[in-house]
Amino acid sequence: MAKGHRSQIKRERNSQVDGRPSAKLSYARISVQKANFVLDAIRGKDVQTALAIVTYNPRYGSELITKLLKSAIANAENNNGLAAENLYIAECYANEAPTMKRIQPRAQGRAYRILKRSSHITIVLDEKK
Repeated sequence: MAKGHRSQIKRERNSQVDGRPSAKLSYARISVQKANFVLDAIRGKDVQTALAIVTYNPRYGSELITKLLKSAIANAENNNGLAAENLYIAECYANEAPTMKRIQPRAQGRAYRILKRSSHITIVLDEKK
């Protein structure tokens, strides 16, 4: 039935924290689909190659992801003491964030809805074995 007291369950759940360096951008004003175009291009690549790809990618999302990737590298170096040349992108994904709903006036008193989508983008790095 019960697996223990609530504090014990929380303690066990929190002890399984992922120690890999990461960076997260919350409420980015870009849709998940558009962010995934850039993320798919860098998934699994080493950090230097990924930085080169996103630097010269013409999409808007590449600017956001460049900044996020540099932040994840800095986190790995400063917080975990890892060397940047040994890092690769273990995981990168975009999740849906709240959508802003706006109204566009149309003919004959009608109104169309405009959905301004946003996303939460996460990059997780890991060291090469």
